[in-house]
Formats: sequence, structure tokens, C-alpha cells
Amino acid sequence: MKSDFKSLKIESYDDVVAIIMNNPPVNQLSKHFVMELVEAISSCFEDPSVNAIVLTGTGRNFIAGADLTEVYRAKEKETLLQKVMGTSAFLNQIEMGPKPVIAAINGNALGGGIEIAMACHYRVASKGVHIGQPEVKVGLIPGAGGTQKLSMGALLPDALEMMTTGNPISAEKGLSRGLVDEVADSEELIRVAIDAARKFVSRSISLNSRRTRNKFNRLPSAAELKAVANGSKFIAMTKAKGYIAPFKVIEALEKGLSFDIETDIRRENELFVECAVSDVAKNLIGIFLKTRSAGRLPRISGIEPRQIKKVTMLGGGVMGSGIVHLLLKAGFETVLWDINQDALNRGIGSLRKTFDYHIKKKKMTQTDLDSLLNSKLITTTSLDGARESDLVIEAVLEDMNVKQEIWKKLETICKPETIFATNTSALPITEMATVLKDPGRMIGLHFFNPAHRMPLLEIICAKKTSDETLATSVALARKINKTPVVVNDAPGFYVSRQLGGLFGGSVYLVADGVDGNQIEKAMKEFGMPMGPAELADLTGIDINYHVNKTFERKLGERYKVHPLTELIYQTGFYGRKTGAGYMDYTGAKPVPNTKVMDVIQGYLKNRGVSPKKVSDQSIVDSMLALAINEAALMMEEGVCDRPQDMDLAMIYGAGFPPYRGGILRYADKWGITNVYTKLVQLERQYGSRFKPAQLILEMSRSGKTFYES
Repeated sequence: MKSDFKSLKIESYDDVVAIIMNNPPVNQLSKHFVMELVEAISSCFEDPSVNAIVLTGTGRNFIAGADLTEVYRAKEKETLLQKVMGTSAFLNQIEMGPKPVIAAINGNALGGGIEIAMACHYRVASKGVHIGQPEVKVGLIPGAGGTQKLSMGALLPDALEMMTTGNPISAEKGLSRGLVDEVADSEELIRVAIDAARKFVSRSISLNSRRTRNKFNRLPSAAELKAVANGSKFIAMTKAKGYIAPFKVIEALEKGLSFDIETDIRRENELFVECAVSDVAKNLIGIFLKTRSAGRLPRISGIEPRQIKKVTMLGGGVMGSGIVHLLLKAGFETVLWDINQDALNRGIGSLRKTFDYHIKKKKMTQTDLDSLLNSKLITTTSLDGARESDLVIEAVLEDMNVKQEIWKKLETICKPETIFATNTSALPITEMATVLKDPGRMIGLHFFNPAHRMPLLEIICAKKTSDETLATSVALARKINKTPVVVNDAPGFYVSRQLGGLFGGSVYLVADGVDGNQIEKAMKEFGMPMGPAELADLTGIDINYHVNKTFERKLGERYKVHPLTELIYQTGFYGRKTGAGYMDYTGAKPVPNTKVMDVIQGYLKNRGVSPKKVSDQSIVDSMLALAINEAALMMEEGVCDRPQDMDLAMIYGAGFPPYRGGILRYADKWGITNVYTKLVQLERQYGSRFKPAQLILEMSRSGKTFYES
């Protein structure tokens, strides 16, 4: 048989042939790879000297799913349907082929990977690998027979859970659910798979009985299918609002799981295509692709990042302990500094709590944690402890003088090549760096709370930040499993200012008589995790007020703090931390804070403003118009000029609904002319805060969009 493949390696074990898949970086089912796989398996079927096939992968992946760029570009339903049907036909050829195919699952088998494994006649998996159908996370459903075959391999509720949540399971759990036949040590995987192949050759295992489609005993009764499907619909309606794919999975099962599997798979193919051409899937796949390319900037192309081995963290508070968690998990030797031993003890306590989830989920034991802290963590109250560090990150008091004094001392202690990073959320980094002889070594690394869980790392370049410092910071973000978004130094950087734009319109609406509760509801219905008042109570009304005053001072008249905001701040109710803000948290459950409500009603009465009835869509339009305008203003000012990064920042840093693609993707869908028209109307109503940016005006006139390609 042929052996000169680009993405496959062929090894013979007498009459058993092993096909080893190697399509870097993750064995994606790209077009050329699938064509080679079809040719290799077909030639094995035709070769009389081959009696069985073992299919395995390389590295950490068996097959990690389809090439999403091909799905992302697809626009014509019929063309895509033919491709999907072709893939399904190939898997059917494996399943119905004349010779046994054993899947030796060496690494993650996801999406199309598990679909291929289910088409095989026996599945051996390495211990600890993951299998699953994560398609719903990018707005898709399994499209090559996965909905039908997974549900005939595992119990229906288990299969539905895997497909509607997209969460993978371990090989060991797959074994207990019937999706895997054996679990083996990685070094024994091929041997165990070949042993299984020989059982087929000797006919001690029947090939026909091992075809998934023949497992009719796994088909649910009509009553069982209806009950399970209805339960899944209810869960999906509460947890997957705005998403299409979970409901399409359920539909594929409700109308499928019959004795006519070919018809059922064809229907699945059609449902897959419906999802693939939808805005939701395009947005979610777009986010996946943007995330993968985040931080790949022309400015640092070809620049080799410095090697970071040892990191010092200044400050063991909530933010500092979360960052130390990330550093330890990534394998860095870490020094934790704080002002005295009591502060260090509190920091260690906070750090241990960040691992509670891992211990609860049995991803590590208390002994594992103790060993990690003993081997990788050093604590100190002396800045001299940072002497050998390659990177120093500070999360100390938000006071410019305090921070600058620390950096001046560290410049005399640390190596000349040590990178200095500040976690400030508001202070100008360019100004902070002026105390250094080499300001190029300073950068902003703005983590979001809780640092060990929030996926975004906002990387802020000061005016003199060097390209090497930036390249190293982007590499660090990847190492600690964060999505890096690079912006330039400016008041509020990007996320804080953009969040102020997104929710900043609420006070104008309330002052115009719109019910605040309706604003909260409308924004949550839109897909935000919180409304503006709830978020203000969580982050602190006083903090938001001071941020707004900073914007007013540094950005001009457009950002003048609204009189109603001033009055609410003067109540002294700053949110959860004071027991009450917009809501009162002192009782068993939050209720509206009458003191703040009285201030609002008094403001409206004094100005003769009556309650105003508006639609939820009108509220959303007003809020989004201001957010889109804020993004355009920041592009004009040079804070950031990459729409894809700006959208990622708000999705990962502020919870903007992923299925909407991001603020600027939403703007393009709405239409820039419609955005401009709405802003003109709002400016007439509420003043200069809503004045359209010059960029919005120009785009409206020229017909351009934020995403040109």
C-alpha cells in the first residue's frame, strides 16, 4: 500500500497496519488531511495482506475536530452540505468497511475526532485523555453522525449532556459510559490496540456486532426520548439563551434515533449547516479564531521574547494572590512580597483559597498544593527578594507616589533586563515609568478580578515600552493561559472606559424617566451578565464615581459627570461593601434601597420629569450606540485600532455576550448608518456625551464597517 503521505505515517505489525496521524498543530480535519486519511484507509481495505487497522495520533491529540476556518468561510448552504455529507459518507465507509478499525486514542478526541472514533469498531484510550463533542461552544452541532452514534454508544442523558454543554469527559468516564472499550497507559496503547485487532482477526470479536449503528438495544423508547428531550430543552432555555446549537442537537435526536440511521444522519447534516451559516456560529467561531491569534501584532513579529523563569509578585491581596496562583500553576518559581509578615500570612491564606475549586473537583489534593507551595513559592518582606527575578509584577496601593517609590528602589536591586509590570487599573503607566532610567522595561499587565479565573489580560504599552518587553508580556499571557489584548496607555485603558461607554447611558435614561429596573432587565435579556446598577453595586459606586471624575478631568466636557450621578454618590451608599447601593443587601435577599430611590425620584420631581415608557430594544439601542461610539473615539485616539482585539476584550473582560460577536461586530450587523442616526438623536436629547465620533460619521458616509474583511 502507499506510504508516502504528508500527514500520515504507516507502520506494519504483520497483518495489522497502524495509521499514525500527524497534522500539526492539533490534528485538525483539514481538507488535505481528510483526503489522505480516506486514501490510506481505502488502500488498507483493498490490500489483501492487511487484516486490521489501528488509527492513532501524535502528541496531545488524536483528532481535535474540524478546521473551523473552512466552516467560518462557508456561505452557501448547499456547498457546505455536500462537504458535510461527504465526511459522513467517509465515516460510514469506516464503520461498514470489510476490516476492523481500532481507534487508539492517544490524546484529545474532540468533535470530528470522537465521531471518527465512534465510526471505528473498538476504542482504546490513554489514561487521562479527554473525549467530547464541544461543537456547541462555537455555535455548531456534531455534523458527521455524532448526534446519532454518540447516543447509541452512551446512555441518552449522558450523550445529550455532552453535546448540549460541550464539556469533554475523561477517558475513564468514557469507559464507564460505554464510549471507550479499554483504557491503557500511554506507552501500552498501541500494543493493547493491536491485541484488540487480533481478536477481530481471530473472530473472537464479531465485526458486525461492533458497528455502532447495530446497537439497537441502545435506542430509547418514544416515551423516554420525549422525556429526556423535554428536560434538556428546559435546561437549555435557562442556560443557553441566545444560542441555537443546543436546541438543534435536541431536534436531531427527537427526529432521529431510528432504525434508519442514514436518514437520521442526513437530517443531522442539514441541521449542522443551518447552524454553520447562522450569525451565532459565525460570531462564536470568529471569537475562537480571534482568541487563537490574539497578541500576534506586526510590531512584535519576529521578536524573540525573553525567557521568564522567576517572577516576583508585590502584594498578596485578592489580586496578588490570584496572580500568584496563575504563576505557580504555569510552573514559574515565584516570590511573594508584602510589607510585613501579617500581610504575607493573609496573602498565603488568600492564595490557598484560590485552589479550593481544584481540590473540591479532585484535580489536585491538599498534599499536592502543599508540595507546590513548598517547591515553587518563596515569601519575603524585603524587596531584595526580587534580585534574581526576570519579571516583577506589582499590585500594591493605587497611589502613584507609593508605586514610583517601589520601582525606584527595585531599579537599583534587579537585573537591568528585568521587566517591571504594574497591575494598576487607572494610573497612567507612562507617568509611572518616568522614575526609571530605562522606561522601556515597564508595561501594564491589567488582570481582572478574580485573576485566576478571568480569561483576559489587558497589556498596556506606555509611550516608551520596548518591543521586547511587549513580546515577552504577550508570551507570558499565553503561558499563564490568558488571552492577551494589547492597548496603548490612556485613561481607563480600554476595558474600563469601554464598560463606562456600554453602561454609561443608563443614568441619562433614568434621568429622563425610564425605569431603572427595566434597564437592568433589558441589558440582561440582551445577554449581559449584569445590568448597570447591579454591576455598580458589585464594583463600588464610589470607585465608579472617581473613575468618571478622572475621565471628566482628563478627557474633557463630553465626560462631565451627570448631576444625578453626583447625588447618588453623595448618599454614601456605595454598594455591597457598604451594605446598600442601588439595592439594600442587609436582609435575607436584596431589595431596592429606598434612600437611593428617593434621591432619584426627588431629582425627577424637581425637574418635572414624568415616568417614560420605552421598549427594551430602545434601551439596548441607546446603550449600545454609546458603547460603539466610545470604541470609535478610542480608535481615533490610538488606544487600540484592532476591532477583533477590542471585541475580545469586552467578551473576556466584561461579559459581553459571545454569541453577539462583540460590540463592533454588533455595530456592523446593526449598520453604521443606523448607529450614527441613533447617536444624532441621543445627542439632541441628552447632549455632547452622545455626539457621534468623526470616525462614525465618516464610516456612515462611506459605507465602511469595522470588520472590512
